[in-house]
Amino acid sequence: MSNNLTVGFVGLGRMGMGMASNLQRKGFALTVFDINADAVGALVKLGAKAAGSIAEASRDVDVIVTMLPNTAVVLEAVNGADGVLAHARKGAIVMDMSTVEPEATDELAAAALAGGKSFVDAPVGRLASHADRGESLFMVGGTEADFNKVLPLLQAMGTTIHHCGAVGTGTRTKLVNNYLAVVSCQLNAEALTLSQRFGLSLEKTLDVIYGTTATNGQLKIAWPDKVLKGDIAPGFTIDLAHKDLTLIVSAANSAKSPMPIGAAAREAFSTARARGFGGNDFSAMVDVLCDLSNTPKARLAK
Repeated sequence: MSNNLTVGFVGLGRMGMGMASNLQRKGFALTVFDINADAVGALVKLGAKAAGSIAEASRDVDVIVTMLPNTAVVLEAVNGADGVLAHARKGAIVMDMSTVEPEATDELAAAALAGGKSFVDAPVGRLASHADRGESLFMVGGTEADFNKVLPLLQAMGTTIHHCGAVGTGTRTKLVNNYLAVVSCQLNAEALTLSQRFGLSLEKTLDVIYGTTATNGQLKIAWPDKVLKGDIAPGFTIDLAHKDLTLIVSAANSAKSPMPIGAAAREAFSTARARGFGGNDFSAMVDVLCDLSNTPKARLAK
């Protein structure tokens, strides 16, 4: 099976818009739904079919993709009275690409199976800019057969695809990955605020860090093109990073896995949100700490 698959896509937010656009450009028969009519209209201009409801987007298609903001919304959209599972045909695959509680993934997979449908969890790595370019990374949980069926869709939306194992492994892998990504932002913010307080050259400090094992992907790859050049427009917001840390700490508690640094980082992100930074890119955590300490913002020389 390839782009002969018919696809319903529910959720055209900052990530979903880029992903759905790539599916449409690469020849999939796409029906889309979002509560934002402008987002739907943008996909219609690319050739997609507009659905008036989740039910309409879910009927008579091979795969229904959901890319939604949180666990509660996903549960209602997929397993609600008028949700995906109530209207998808037998044999259809539901592929949730949201970042949600692992138990929710397990619940939805069981409900899908009971109704004669399949379920794949395929949360997304990398940023919205990668989704726009079709360069996302996917962490996929599902049977080998279902993985192979949805693989053409994933290849249309991304460049790196990992089949992590059975249903639920994609979601759990995403939480591990996002833990490091989000917590490293807090570490970077503290380190660069300290550098600023010391009066050090930011450029020289970064040169040193980049040459040692202290560096990390956020600091070396993402930050120079975001906050350090003054761009705090959201690729991934502080609000969403806080949401993910909340999920991660809760999931760790359920798994009896201690997470003291994660809990502390979550409260740092809580502080950022309370101070009005929630809508900024999560690299702007360094601006939060500079603001708290009356320190000049960390910015590379132009």
